[in-house]
Amino acid sequence: MKSFMGKNFMLYNDTAKHLFHDYAEEMPIIDYHCHIPPKEIYEDRRYKNIAEVWLGGQNPDGSYFGDHYKWRLMRSNGVPENLVTGDADPYDKFVEFAKMLEMAIGNPMYHWSNLELHKYFGITEPLTVNHVKEIWDKTSDMLQHDPNLSVRGIIRQSNVKYVGTTDDPVDTLEWHEKLAKVKDLGFMVCPSFRPDKAVNIQRPGFADYIRKLAASVGKSSLDSVEDVQKALNERVDFFKKHGCRASDHGLDYVPFRDNAADAASAFRKAMAGEALTKNEIDAYQTAILLSLAKKYHKENIVMEIHYSCTRDNNKRMFRLEGPDTGFDMIAKSSCYNELAEFFSALDETDELPKCILFSLDESDFNQITTCLGCFQGTEVPGKMQLGAAWWFLDTRDGMEAQMKSLANLGLLGNFVGMLTDSRSFLSYTRHDYFRRIACNLIGQWVENGEYPDDEESLKKIVQGISYENAKRYFSL
Repeated sequence: MKSFMGKNFMLYNDTAKHLFHDYAEEMPIIDYHCHIPPKEIYEDRRYKNIAEVWLGGQNPDGSYFGDHYKWRLMRSNGVPENLVTGDADPYDKFVEFAKMLEMAIGNPMYHWSNLELHKYFGITEPLTVNHVKEIWDKTSDMLQHDPNLSVRGIIRQSNVKYVGTTDDPVDTLEWHEKLAKVKDLGFMVCPSFRPDKAVNIQRPGFADYIRKLAASVGKSSLDSVEDVQKALNERVDFFKKHGCRASDHGLDYVPFRDNAADAASAFRKAMAGEALTKNEIDAYQTAILLSLAKKYHKENIVMEIHYSCTRDNNKRMFRLEGPDTGFDMIAKSSCYNELAEFFSALDETDELPKCILFSLDESDFNQITTCLGCFQGTEVPGKMQLGAAWWFLDTRDGMEAQMKSLANLGLLGNFVGMLTDSRSFLSYTRHDYFRRIACNLIGQWVENGEYPDDEESLKKIVQGISYENAKRYFSL
């Protein structure tokens, strides 16, 4: 029997062990998509305890911060909401989390949590109720006093070279401006453009948001689709001046309805609080997405698109806690023709930006990869990317499925690799997890005689997927 989470954890063949330990393990990290707040990086925040890092809580404005992955599992263990997102004592929350984690056999959360305890706190025994008090005491003391466990210390010891936060177009980017002036920070922190509130015209609060967007560009109002396009482009310029290299779009599905009249009708009705038809929604979103994609191409900004998710399914809990609190699920989307039409329209005018597509539905992988193969370009190898296994697919099975699809139908060697997509500064162990899974998969192919044991080629592939491809792709 192998020891729990030992040196060769998830490495099941000799080639995998060699590839990971000699080529992947020590490579730097490019965290090109995450949700960590730049304010906390600038202030070099110190957490009081592990519950604050892992479980979060409620902000003064009533919104919630923390890890909805963990919240979902705690609810699955019957934990009352007060001990999940409420104002219960942090230690009591941590005890409930430990009780849940013992039940999480086969879940990546079990591995992630114990990897974080191992890497950052030197705790090698698994988190259980029997160990909860000693682990609480040790982690609390280290978080408050260890110089390597302030926010900046965590990022540095994780060997992170670039952090791409997700920021709203109306954001002032004041914390990015302050971070840019910090000498010897040791890593880059740049904003990523996340214009969902301006794109998702069907969501509540759209009209209020458009008024905020107008104010951000010094206007009293935005009165047409063209006005919104111009305002967003102006904000892209502002983000670009602050080092922006990527955008991100969270969509239900990828639309394509190139109809100016329907787009204009959608905007007028949405600003008046009237109901929209699906055709109108699709037309408006298409107009905004096409305009932004052309701007991204001009500015060398990567366009990331996430879709096939149904959000806020528990309406009662959504009313109580708001979005991003753990009530979302995988969706089925049939937008492949529209996806191809969207890319083709941009390709016609040579304005197709570098794109990374993420789907929450594993069955989308092959169709996405074959679609992207129709639109590759010479700007960079792997211009059009199938993104890493995302959210509910962020598991060993999901990662292997994504890499196998890319290997079968594209070029795995040009993959830009893992992203954290996390709100926790301790989540950088997910890159270690991903690299072990990738090296094990590649190593198995080599040992099966399906790829030669060619040291130079394997080193190039493994280090590329771990770091070098992302560095090149995001122009770092």
